[in-house]
Amino acid sequence: MSKSIDSFKTALSKIRTGRASTSLLENLLVDYYGSLTLISQVASLTLADARTISVVPWEKTMLGPVEKAIRESNLGLNPLNKGTVIMVPMPLLSEERRNEMVKIVKSDGEDAKIVIRNHRRDANDQLKKLVKAKELTEDQEKQGQAHIQKLTDHFIAEIDQLVDSKEKEVLKV
Repeated sequence: MSKSIDSFKTALSKIRTGRASTSLLENLLVDYYGSLTLISQVASLTLADARTISVVPWEKTMLGPVEKAIRESNLGLNPLNKGTVIMVPMPLLSEERRNEMVKIVKSDGEDAKIVIRNHRRDANDQLKKLVKAKELTEDQEKQGQAHIQKLTDHFIAEIDQLVDSKEKEVLKV
């Protein structure tokens, strides 16, 4: 369940909020001499200011491919090549786009909750198998189910809290 939370946090970090974040670009793939490589392995990513990401390729020949990868990433970003550094300004989000982002966050949150509930179902099925094999008593099964439900409630509450904080971050002007 905690791995599901980590995965959800990673997905949330990739959702644009209007503020610059290097995690937005970390998983972009760049054509590095014929093979696709993560941008974080061919360039350093830093924040120039609150609305600009600075990308400095380690090899000058990688300026073009890095710029192309950012431009074609479907993130709506327009990188500016300044000779040795690529500046990526974060455009302001329109109200309509902010509302779309909130819908995406809520949808991803629901998907994460479904994954947590599936883990609960699998754990309860394991308990039933153990009871059937006479390795657990029915009382132990009930205690195990109560513990599993408590864990499920905890992780679902954590997902709700993450969704709420991301929603506030997206809607902040």
